[in-house]
Amino acid sequence: MFSLSELEFLVSCTQSSPTLGEMPRRSLQDKGIAGPTAAHVIEEVHVPLNVAYLTFTTGSSAFQNIVGVTHQELDDRARASRRALDMCGVQTGQHMLVTYAPLVNVFGQAALVAHGVSWSFLLRSHRDALLLALCQRQPAVLLGESSFLRVTLSQAIELGMQAALPKGLCLITAGTPLDLELLPVAEKLGYVVHDLYGCQEFGWLTLDGVPLRDDITLIASPAGSDFREVAVGGLPMGDSFPWSEAGHICNPAGPVLTYKRRRTHPEYEVIVKATTRGSADLIERTARTILRIKGRVVKVSADLRLNAAENELHLIPSFIPGESAFNAEEVVVIRGSRATVLFDRMVEAQSAFQTSAKTDPTWIKRR
Repeated sequence: MFSLSELEFLVSCTQSSPTLGEMPRRSLQDKGIAGPTAAHVIEEVHVPLNVAYLTFTTGSSAFQNIVGVTHQELDDRARASRRALDMCGVQTGQHMLVTYAPLVNVFGQAALVAHGVSWSFLLRSHRDALLLALCQRQPAVLLGESSFLRVTLSQAIELGMQAALPKGLCLITAGTPLDLELLPVAEKLGYVVHDLYGCQEFGWLTLDGVPLRDDITLIASPAGSDFREVAVGGLPMGDSFPWSEAGHICNPAGPVLTYKRRRTHPEYEVIVKATTRGSADLIERTARTILRIKGRVVKVSADLRLNAAENELHLIPSFIPGESAFNAEEVVVIRGSRATVLFDRMVEAQSAFQTSAKTDPTWIKRR
């Protein structure tokens, strides 16, 4: 008879499944976001191995929603982040003070490391702590929400502390539309201001009105003929901005006025009409994945063309019962490998998950 002690020995020796202590862990420090915020609680969660990391939307337009970032997206996100740092003049070896730790997730820690930038956070998430950190640490770059930066720097001027502040500070504003009242305050201190737009779901998208990714398409917006909506990799962001040949207030060469953002209404839904892949099931699963971890509505056409020469996505304004349906001319068509890179990355992530999923013997799903 097999003894209990022998079974205990076998369980203790098995290497196929980890104990809790053997499981890999990803801490706030590992993600590069070990800074305080007044709006969060630190909670440990089980994160699937197919997700590079978890983060949350800011809650600027709705309840804060969990976001999954896949491994397949990281290179494109890092490339856009490093392009933004280059455009801001941020150099290797410089130090960046970050006022809101989750903003690092939009860059991706790997992008900052690859750029050779060090960063740190406030002791506490309020303006006195920011003022103290500026004077003591003397950073070259300050990243944060523009109104918070304006109030803090104005306070420094009122207190007569200009001499203690860093010289030639680069202000990178992010998270909310640029507070234009920051500009004269920054000018008084000899600081340059940059307006960085993006989202936790897909990373940084524009800097001072200039697109940061090659797969960004500026499409017609229901907000009016003077507006454009940003679609990245074929997926609409739900934000519309005025388009101006006169340029962004921080850069005349940037036509997207991100500081005048409007939520797009009605929002676009994405219909996949053609795919370079040979499996409709893969595309349908990808559509559900995008909805779940990116919050974007993607549907698959009943007459989906498989093994096509290029992807073809149709963006259609959401139909609201009781209101006028959309016109055919309102449909936006995005096609081609370059314009649909982000969609392709999500398909790659879904395909990798299906072919090499890390399963747990205690949780077996049977069809």
